[in-house]
Amino acid sequence: MDFSRWVFLILIFVSFPPIPIFSDSQLSSGELSEIPSKFLDFAKKSEVFDWMVGVRRRIHENPELGYEELETSKLIREELDNLGIQYKYPFANTGIVGFIGSGKPPFVAIRADMDALPMQEMVDWEHKSRNPGKMHACGHDAHIAMLLGAAKILQEHQNIMKGTVALVFQPAEEGGGGAKKMIDAGALENVEAIFGLHVHPNFPLGKVCSRPGPFLAGSGFFEAVISGRGGHAAIPQHSIDPILAASNVIVSLQHLVSREADPLDSQVVTVAKFQGGGAFNVIPDSVTIGGTFRAFSKKSFLQLRQRIEEVIVGQAAVQRCNATVDFLTNYKPFFPPTMNDKNLHKHFQRVAGDMLGNDHVKDMEPLMGSEDFAFYQEVIPGYFYMLGMQGETNENPASVHSPYFKINEEALPFGAALQASLAIRYLLEAQPQVPLSSINGHDEL
Repeated sequence: MDFSRWVFLILIFVSFPPIPIFSDSQLSSGELSEIPSKFLDFAKKSEVFDWMVGVRRRIHENPELGYEELETSKLIREELDNLGIQYKYPFANTGIVGFIGSGKPPFVAIRADMDALPMQEMVDWEHKSRNPGKMHACGHDAHIAMLLGAAKILQEHQNIMKGTVALVFQPAEEGGGGAKKMIDAGALENVEAIFGLHVHPNFPLGKVCSRPGPFLAGSGFFEAVISGRGGHAAIPQHSIDPILAASNVIVSLQHLVSREADPLDSQVVTVAKFQGGGAFNVIPDSVTIGGTFRAFSKKSFLQLRQRIEEVIVGQAAVQRCNATVDFLTNYKPFFPPTMNDKNLHKHFQRVAGDMLGNDHVKDMEPLMGSEDFAFYQEVIPGYFYMLGMQGETNENPASVHSPYFKINEEALPFGAALQASLAIRYLLEAQPQVPLSSINGHDEL
């Protein structure tokens, strides 16, 4: 190489120094605090935002129920391939776990649920559900788009990563306990902490809310068949009336909360199913009732379960009926209470505050709804939060699980950037708790 070419290269090097690849030890606290806002700016870029919106609408058009998310899973894998992100598949039939980073510890996970609800969509718009009787009425289509958006952000910023982010795409949250099956299949291998979110239609766009400790209730379902002896309604003395027995059962079940539970320990028992008889003048042979029960502690939850069965069987016997109780655990497993880790709550407040401003990060009261994200929290520290998406309109938003539920797509960048920020800041601030030699890496992906 001649002298002039050497001079030219030296000038180029001096004028355009290489972009530094930071490690966690090289980033100052000020640089760490800038990550969330920079990630949000990235997620709001028109090409990124439009891509997330497109993904979400494609998923919305093709809703699939729990453990049936075949096309949804295929779409996610195609997008991960396009992003150059490696993954493992399947977990729990249709689940996917992607990996971004070194494949070495520390490991942190961010999660989205994939399933829809058995419900006919009543919102008329261009991307309405094309599957009769199925609808993304709980925002899982948006959760997937946000997790893919977070994946894109992290993939574009690997130069500041240390460790590995696991992208958990989970089936069957709506009663199917997909989180439990993901865990059993090894989806949390080596993972130290996990973050999840849910859209909140009644909380303002650009704000988030959660709390440490108990956040969502543990939940279970029950179904009981109360059997008597049918006959003509005009001569009830010749029958054993299961409708009367079921009515007494329902009233007695309400006493479990009002008379047996500590008033400071929130619990719920709701009978939402009552099937019996088909004629005005015929006492049926049997009645089927069913419902749900909720509590914020395992002890209270198990006590409630025991007393529900005792009350149903006992009150049916008072009316000379027999009763059998099924808690439907074969396909509707008990969900434990969602318990947010206190240290991760502080982490969430710092990261969300850096992105949105501290006045946009709110604590909230516990909710009696349930989430199978709680299964993850039984194994490792986990944190679940609500993402506001209510726009500045006079429209009263429909609640989740409503056939009129709608997503404000302006929330997608906030969810994507916050999930990515929570994960990468955790990696930059965390230290591996076990020696590298004892960890199974993911270099083979």
